[in-house]
Amino acid sequence: MESTHSLTKSFQFAFDGLKTAVTKGRNFRIQILVGVLAVIAGVILKLSFAEWLDLVIVITLVLILELVNTSLEAIVDLVSPEVREKAKVAKDVAAATVLIASAGSVIIGVLLFLPKILTFP
Repeated sequence: MESTHSLTKSFQFAFDGLKTAVTKGRNFRIQILVGVLAVIAGVILKLSFAEWLDLVIVITLVLILELVNTSLEAIVDLVSPEVREKAKVAKDVAAATVLIASAGSVIIGVLLFLPKILTFP
């Protein structure tokens, strides 16, 4: 699909979306905070290269899914301002994707950090 906008304008749209997610998305801010804390813990506990890859992938996945969830919720609210069962299903399933990714990230965090915490000098 060919874009009618310049590359610069496309990046501006993306940064506008991030700004909106940060300023209006409580869950997105919480997930950023948890990600930053995980990065700080990674530095302190001296993660290996492979462990850093795992951590970055997990943080990125959770943030992406939260953005997709937020987008889907906005679209559903736009096309179905009144409460409808199918709209509720769409929003609930989108939220579930973030829940599953977050739960998985906690498990991966435990697997990455617990052995290092237990042997930390």
